[in-house]
Amino acid sequence: MPEALLPRIANGDMIAVNEFLGRYTAQVWGQARRFCRNAQDAEDAVQDIFLELWRSAARFDAEKGSEISFVATIARRRLVDRVRRLTSRPATDTLEDPSVLPAAPTPAAIEQDDELVRARAAMQQLRPEQREVLELALGHGQSHQEIAATIGIPLGTVKSHARRGLIRLREMLGVPTEDGGANP
Repeated sequence: MPEALLPRIANGDMIAVNEFLGRYTAQVWGQARRFCRNAQDAEDAVQDIFLELWRSAARFDAEKGSEISFVATIARRRLVDRVRRLTSRPATDTLEDPSVLPAAPTPAAIEQDDELVRARAAMQQLRPEQREVLELALGHGQSHQEIAATIGIPLGTVKSHARRGLIRLREMLGVPTEDGGANP
């Protein structure tokens, strides 16, 4: 396994920066091309990712994971954030005429809104560590390994919090279990 360069970067070693770029540019570029619509977006994303890596270099801990995992996790998070930010903006050519009143909500939409309110309320009743793990997994699309790295707890603990949190949510929402019955 090659020497970790992030500790050297955190100490201001410019030679390590060049080595780091040589070592990880292809990996980060490949991730960016899979997430971005075009090469220009990917180039901008790669720059953002490397800036974030420089800012986060001091947080890297070789005992918690490998440098390549650290790079991949930060790259993925920045790319997911970028996609969300770009897709959350409405396209100006699809804006509706403000003088047209929206249609009345359908019964299915009202039921879906009610379920969403119930689910959010149930999430707030979970233990904080369970809620944090589920929000990162469900809300941010992070894997168990990414969550463990993000909040600095063991992978097994992440899995336990996720499982217990989901079981508790099913109980509160009255969702049937695998055996077909509702949880007590």
